[in-house]
Amino acid sequence: MRNSALDFTRVAGLLVAALALLSPGCAPRKLPEARASFRYFERPDPYDAWSFKISQWQSRQRAEAEAGPLEAAGGTLRNRYLQRRGELRRELAQQVATWIQEEAKLYYTEDMLIDHWPTLGEVLVADAEDCDGLELLVQQLLLDLGFPGDQVYRAVVRRPSDDQHHMVTLWFESPDDPWVIDPTGAMVLGLRRMSEVPGWVPLKLFSSTEEFTVRQAFRTP
Repeated sequence: MRNSALDFTRVAGLLVAALALLSPGCAPRKLPEARASFRYFERPDPYDAWSFKISQWQSRQRAEAEAGPLEAAGGTLRNRYLQRRGELRRELAQQVATWIQEEAKLYYTEDMLIDHWPTLGEVLVADAEDCDGLELLVQQLLLDLGFPGDQVYRAVVRRPSDDQHHMVTLWFESPDDPWVIDPTGAMVLGLRRMSEVPGWVPLKLFSSTEEFTVRQAFRTP
């Protein structure tokens, strides 16, 4: 009886060994499932069932945007939306200010004899710029991040104490006291309102399409 048990054990062992020789050395990997591929920007068919509803919404949305819906709307949700939008924009502006002032430590260089105002492409190719080149990165970045074009301007400012001129970005979250983003930190570090930066006077505002002169506004007490 004992010998029969031993014979069975030997046979079982031989079968296991044979199977091990025939099988692969590692556990087989599961074949990946096929993933769908999409073409996202195809034009709709003439009788697409969704097109009419989408077109109707687009028309209403454009008309509402032209009428200034956020200013005209009421309700607490509108107020909470505007508050949160302002908070996020200020956070982004602060991050941009911190970023450009760190980059200026690496890429700032003074113009030689001619104060050349570069285009954005020239700044990126040159790999080194003074305040008017680095400031352009700030203005363009704010626009790329969705800040309204009629709120973000390049600005020439002057320090009357030594007649020093400088280039900064002004963001007009409010029309009378814009935020200042200084690319080099010569005027201000971080994000500050113009009223918080004594000793500097704004002279000009401009963008790629507009130009404005800044004049002193005298306020009555």
